[in-house]
Amino acid sequence: MERRDFMKYGIAGGMLASTSVFSIQPGMAQETTPRENRLVGQGRVEIAADVVIIGGGLGGCAAALAALRNGMSVVMTEETDWIGGQLTSQAVPPDENPWIETHGSTQLFRDLRTGIRNYYLRNYPLTDEAKRRPNLNPGDGAVSRLCHEPRVALSVLGEMFMPYLSSGRLTLLLEARPLRAEVVGDLVTAVHVVNDRSGRSFVLTASYFVDATELGELLPLTGTEYRTGSESKDETGELHAAEVADPKNQQPFTVVFAVGYEPDADNTIDKPEEYDFWRNFSPEMTPPWAGKLLDLTYCAPQTLAPVTLGFHPEGLATGSVLNLWNYRRIINRNNFLPGTYKGDVSIINWPQNDYLLGNLDGSRDELMHHVARGKQLSLSLFYWLQTEVPRPDGGQGWPGLKLRGDLTGTDDGMAKYPYVRECRRIEAVFTVLEQHVGKANREMITGQAETRAAEFYDSVGIGYYHIDLHPSTGGDNYIDFPSLPFQIPLGALLPKRMVNLLPANKNIGTTHITNGCYRLHPVEWGIGEAVGMLVFYSREKKVPPRAVRENETLLADFQNLLTSQGIPIRWP
Repeated sequence: MERRDFMKYGIAGGMLASTSVFSIQPGMAQETTPRENRLVGQGRVEIAADVVIIGGGLGGCAAALAALRNGMSVVMTEETDWIGGQLTSQAVPPDENPWIETHGSTQLFRDLRTGIRNYYLRNYPLTDEAKRRPNLNPGDGAVSRLCHEPRVALSVLGEMFMPYLSSGRLTLLLEARPLRAEVVGDLVTAVHVVNDRSGRSFVLTASYFVDATELGELLPLTGTEYRTGSESKDETGELHAAEVADPKNQQPFTVVFAVGYEPDADNTIDKPEEYDFWRNFSPEMTPPWAGKLLDLTYCAPQTLAPVTLGFHPEGLATGSVLNLWNYRRIINRNNFLPGTYKGDVSIINWPQNDYLLGNLDGSRDELMHHVARGKQLSLSLFYWLQTEVPRPDGGQGWPGLKLRGDLTGTDDGMAKYPYVRECRRIEAVFTVLEQHVGKANREMITGQAETRAAEFYDSVGIGYYHIDLHPSTGGDNYIDFPSLPFQIPLGALLPKRMVNLLPANKNIGTTHITNGCYRLHPVEWGIGEAVGMLVFYSREKKVPPRAVRENETLLADFQNLLTSQGIPIRWP
């Protein structure tokens, strides 16, 4: 596709490698050349560092901060003009474990959360009651104890990175995507990235490379062995695995968007191009979906029984059913002084805008095609909410709904990048199975009630989320069932063959099933922070990462280093 197509769908743009990264507005990016850059053939710039991190989502940010605080130099790239991934450019408030305020994540992740709360306390006209709350939730959304605006998380991440940008130890290339890699045997020697705004290319060299992309993009570029989609029961023995493996059967992505509400306004948009298609679209899946996708009736994730939800943008109760508006609400106007907001603001990331007609792991043109259609689905859902959704008073539609692109950093109100639930996964030294973390599967093995997942001797972190697989592109309805508080095994972060390439996103050694609980915000952060620490430790000890796991003394020393820097490796 041409350059304007990428910009239209909010996935590409300019580059910045300077301390002004977090103060400029989209479209104002500049280019600076770090001191140690050098020109190579055809006008390309080579940048060398101790570690190159491709992808600036939560895992990439955590890996970078861990490496930087231990004295390493880092180059980090990001395909959009916002770092932060799920929390910012994908506009998804954090999905977290119920103990997150005190434990269940790294200290650095909780510092990020504290920084977000303090940002509101310092800068926003909160009510006295909201200021007094020990754990302020700006939107009072039901999905999280900290439902907040994407831009606030971006600002706090900027504060965390600013000292390293200022000192020159971090080079940040925004809106830069990987094109190809240079590999010698089992070693990656360079990654080539391109700036889509300027057309300039960069050759990034380092001792270690981290794939923190949302789609596991370095895996095919480096020839690293990987899997996609669903495994079969014969392959994994998992209780909920499919009878037949299907590499194309993946969780859907979602083009998330932010919506405000102005009670007395008519903000109705033009009818989207594909509205008639999506308005009449009924997912084909097993067991059957409840009806049409654009409807308040859906399948309850754990029982698959049809359930009708409510929708009321004034935050009011909708009988005995959940008000979807409140689920991911990021601004509750009642937390702020009167007159600050005309109405609440909510994030729309529902089953109704999950995209089921294709995956994002094909060619660039295929990716852009599906993102464009995913955007049409989300625009169609928004138009339906403005014009047709049933109201509690018997009417239809809420014309006062308004897209809030100013909060997502886009012209159209959509998030900058799709919310990706599943991507390419490395063929790892060790793969996490449902037998390790699924409650029912675990109890079948042990023959007793369990409160913790399997113990991993090589644990480098902890996490928890129930196993939550949305209706899939292969036609599966929800697969949603309890898991147990789990550990992150080092073996799942190590490719079977490649020596100096490590994953730091949803691309670790899980299965289609266990990806469902290892993919959320604090777990991705924990994976990234452990990887940043592993790169530092391997470099200091002059051993490959795999040797850390294989040597009992090194592993114990590394685990002690992790806990000394606020990374728990076992549940209390």
